Amino acid sequence: MKRCWSRDELELHWGLLPPESGLLRNKSGATRLGFSLLLKFFQLEGRFPTAAHEMPDQAVAFLAEQTQVPAADWRQYPWDGPTIRRHRAEIRSWAGFREATVEDARALEAWLLAEVLPAEQRYDRLKEAALDRCRTLRIEPPAPERLKRHIRAAAHAHEVRFSQSIHHQLPPPVLARLAGLLTPLPSAAEASEWTAWQTLKADPGKPSVASVKEAAARLLLVREVGLPAGLFAGVQPKALDRYVKRASVEEPHELRRHSGPLQATLMAAFLHRRAEELTDHLVDLLVELIHKMSKRAEHKVEEGLASQFQKVPGKLGLLARMADASLNAPEGVVNQVIFPVASQQLLKALLQEIQASGPGYKETVRTVLKRSYRSHYRRILPELLDVLEFRCGNARHQPVMEALAVLKAHLWCKGSSYPKGTTVVTEGVVRPAWMPLVLDDDGTPPRINRIAYEICVLKALREQLRCREIWVVGSRRYRNPEEDLPQDFEARREAYYSDLGLLLDPKAFTAALREEMDHSLAALNEGMPANPRVKILQKKGGWIAVSPFEPQAEPENLGALKAEVARRWPMTSLLDVLKETDHQVGFAQCLRSGTEREHLDRRVLRRRLLLCLYGLGTNTGLKPMATGHADDSAKDLLYVRRRFLSLEGLRQAIARVVNATLEVRLSQIWGEATTACASDSKQLGAWDQNLLTEWHVRYGGRGVMVYWHVEKRATCIYSQFKRVSSSEAAAMIEGVLRHCTEMEVERQFVDSHGQSEVAFAFCRLLGFELMPRLKGIHRQRLYRPEPGKVYQNLAPVMAARSINWELIEQQLDAMVKHTIALKLGTADAESILRRFTRTNIQHPAYKALTELGKAIKTIFLCRYLGSEALRREIHEGLNVVENWNSANNFIFYGKGGELTTNRREDQEMGLLCLHLLQSSLVFVNTLMIQRILTDPAWTTPMETRDLAALTPLVYHHINPYGLFELDLDARIPLGDMTAEPVPAT
Repeated sequence: MKRCWSRDELELHWGLLPPESGLLRNKSGATRLGFSLLLKFFQLEGRFPTAAHEMPDQAVAFLAEQTQVPAADWRQYPWDGPTIRRHRAEIRSWAGFREATVEDARALEAWLLAEVLPAEQRYDRLKEAALDRCRTLRIEPPAPERLKRHIRAAAHAHEVRFSQSIHHQLPPPVLARLAGLLTPLPSAAEASEWTAWQTLKADPGKPSVASVKEAAARLLLVREVGLPAGLFAGVQPKALDRYVKRASVEEPHELRRHSGPLQATLMAAFLHRRAEELTDHLVDLLVELIHKMSKRAEHKVEEGLASQFQKVPGKLGLLARMADASLNAPEGVVNQVIFPVASQQLLKALLQEIQASGPGYKETVRTVLKRSYRSHYRRILPELLDVLEFRCGNARHQPVMEALAVLKAHLWCKGSSYPKGTTVVTEGVVRPAWMPLVLDDDGTPPRINRIAYEICVLKALREQLRCREIWVVGSRRYRNPEEDLPQDFEARREAYYSDLGLLLDPKAFTAALREEMDHSLAALNEGMPANPRVKILQKKGGWIAVSPFEPQAEPENLGALKAEVARRWPMTSLLDVLKETDHQVGFAQCLRSGTEREHLDRRVLRRRLLLCLYGLGTNTGLKPMATGHADDSAKDLLYVRRRFLSLEGLRQAIARVVNATLEVRLSQIWGEATTACASDSKQLGAWDQNLLTEWHVRYGGRGVMVYWHVEKRATCIYSQFKRVSSSEAAAMIEGVLRHCTEMEVERQFVDSHGQSEVAFAFCRLLGFELMPRLKGIHRQRLYRPEPGKVYQNLAPVMAARSINWELIEQQLDAMVKHTIALKLGTADAESILRRFTRTNIQHPAYKALTELGKAIKTIFLCRYLGSEALRREIHEGLNVVENWNSANNFIFYGKGGELTTNRREDQEMGLLCLHLLQSSLVFVNTLMIQRILTDPAWTTPMETRDLAALTPLVYHHINPYGLFELDLDARIPLGDMTAEPVPAT
């Protein structure tokens, strides 16, 4: 039951209707108010509340007005005895419900087993489904503990049935090989009992020859088990993830204790997913290694050249002085005209630099690369060609596939060139610059240098793998791109178009868009003469000049509010903030063991969970969190972290805190709910012995990227952990689709890196607006909806051509297919957008998306340039993200803010804990600020400008350092606005 209700919602859901008022005739006082509250609660939830704290305070006050009973009398209503039993029976009879019987409970278990459990195993979702089922059948659900037992019984029956079905599909030799993975290796020490199972769990290291060989060996070990193809066909990914998570956290001796069917199912699920992951790792290593060896060759050549010459600073100025001297004395002698402004030594250095960076330099790099590949990197070729199976469905890229077949057929042949009679494909594989190194002579046919040719094939393979024109069998991220798309599109085409809110007729779709585009351009053209802050200039072929905003002074009353927060809650411990949020929201209930049972006392577990979350969220680690607690050793915290913390559980906990923050806000302080969200990235330093950490020229230094989605009142609804070179446009789309909170995103603010023409197209098809703050606004161009259409005031920045509407109409089905894949989650945005890049410009769907994106971007630019209010709104939204990023540094202070682990899961878990900790700070600050602003004793008036600039992301009163002492019974004094603590379950 939600805690905060608007006046309209109260009147709609909690107002007593005339037939309902008749039930109150013979009731008075606390009995009258209590009965009315039970009645409305039952109508909304289909069940009775278990305790008074479940009833929202606003609902109590609203019904107290209607029944003319003081709201305080609600506390006197008896929660046990004949009165409440009689009231429940009367409400149940009036609503047409009946009590659940034993047969009803069995039927509910059977329904859960058949309809819900195959797709969902989370307890909260199962409980919600069970309550909804009872409401549909007009049955009062069983008591909470009984309902919990029925749900667990159904879940256990589903697990037994599923395990037995998997076990029956596995032949005896496969079962024997699975058991062999849990057998201690002979070379392992007797105390450690190291097994092959633990070897399979290792992550890939830094791109190198050794890491490729290790990943290939692990993949071969998984394949040797021989799991049947299609073993988990039809199993929902989330259902499979539950078994994968459970197998990944259990030690070999724990797996050996399970029954045969359950042990086989856990191991098979893990190996099935691990085979996909290892294949992805191998492809990642291949892509990164090819890039790495090219960069190392360039670096080696540059180091050698640096020792031979010194770069000439100020080359342009030097050339300008030489040109000026030559023009002033065209008939003069070089010795007398040029050398006084540019000495002979300086000119020699300039000539050396030009020669070194020209064609000769590139040829030297290719020669060094060839030598390096032959002596070192070529050792990865056998593993890659033996383990990975490449496929391609595009005839345009078949030369690369034929070249791979040549490499594989002659892998172990000796000699510097291929044997005579071998057909070697060069067109579409070897770039012209590499031809002199590939062709050993000018004969007919010419001899092909094997080393140079293999480098060219690997480079071409890398390019096509990145845009997925060539795909890998058994991979998840590099799989056949056709598998991403809905396979039932032709049968459900009308339903998919309806789901996206699109017209089935392509011509009607383009006609509406053309009209919108023409209207936007006409409005901007008409308003340009009166637009004081935007100018269209003729320089450099057309230039858009937008005046920047003047900095605004901080509202005066905000300083007083911050001082009052610090006075009332001075030096509040950040750990206490996390604990208070759990008291109010109960997010710890989302963090459950990946194994079958939980043996820890829930209070002890809750304390250790909070310590783990704090240690990971501040990056201080687990050992410092154990120093102040005799009952919580570092080993205990490590156990809880391994068993109870998962990425999925943390996302559920974050969503619960975010939803609670959105619910608890008072509209008179924070305004009405917003549908606008801003997103931006932040780089964090990280260890580099892994595939994720990269050095990027824009950020500087090595690190990883976290991408935040923050709504305008500083509540972060989603976070993503990515490479710094990954697409921010893809991260933007992924966050809008997957945030799992109650916020509906209709407008998305980003900076220049979070947008592209393809992103504009997908955002329109998905039903939300992309609104970037463009850094290079002066370079933007507006496109015409029709050829020859004239907009006089916009002429300098109008593109020469118009939008190709015919191409959009032809490819509309293809664009809708990819959009539905994004919405359904059958493919992530990174995989989809990787197909539509400039390197794959010939793809017809890419061309159509680009045309559609240009039209949508033109419409946005017209609004952006014509409305100062819109530009200011985008600017303010992105400033909120910048403020969120600055708070990251305050909270994530441990180890200098660097991720000191090479395991991807540990890195992502640390950032999700940071997200949870920072969201908890926002939640508690929201309550603190509301407590002050609704206190009659605080007389400082808050003006409209103050409320507009108000943010709950303040931390001047927070202390994240010191001894980490945690008292679960101590509370932060937040006053009467605090919700009742959520009971532990």
